[in-house]
Amino acid sequence: MNVQNPFSKINFLTSVPSPAQAPADEGREVAFAGRSNAGKSSALNAITGRKALARTSKTPGRTQHLVFFALDEQTRLVDLPGYGYAKVPEHVKHKWGQAMTKYLNSRQSLQGLVLLMDVRHPLTEFDQQMLAWCQHAQMPVHILLTKADKLKRGPAKSALLKLEKTLEKYPLVTLQLFSALKKQGVEEARNALMQWLEITDNKNGQTKKTPN
Repeated sequence: MNVQNPFSKINFLTSVPSPAQAPADEGREVAFAGRSNAGKSSALNAITGRKALARTSKTPGRTQHLVFFALDEQTRLVDLPGYGYAKVPEHVKHKWGQAMTKYLNSRQSLQGLVLLMDVRHPLTEFDQQMLAWCQHAQMPVHILLTKADKLKRGPAKSALLKLEKTLEKYPLVTLQLFSALKKQGVEEARNALMQWLEITDNKNGQTKKTPN
């Protein structure tokens, strides 16, 4: 039987267009980033166990603000605007980019970034830019290779190993296969978040460690 999900009581806090309107920069938070339609909202819902916490849509670019979810007064998850091919006007994309850059550059409570990539199309130009920024900022990154259910086990594992090899130059990056639909890798992803947010395991009072 699974241990109780420590994220089950998380709730929507606020949605803001600019970091200037974000909640007080204190405590600890983890942000979710990724190309439009990489499955950020589905991953957030699967990890927290809250089916409708984050809105999901087949239309890329649904998340257009910085969306904050609070576990308690000092602990948050943040859904960042999707980047890439969202069908929105260019000036809107530019505004999203500015908001994300300001947030990533200035947010002191940010402890790590969960970067989502479709396992069938990993490491896009935008993904590489995000990884380069995180390495420069010494920001830990945990990659979820989403939609792993779209591939058979062998090809999915091969994609994981190939990306691991490619990312050896990034010491602060860990990665895993993930499927929100099949709940694959959900516990592993939770463990990574628990370490960054310093959430303890209810069973033994120990902080969960990110899997190698």
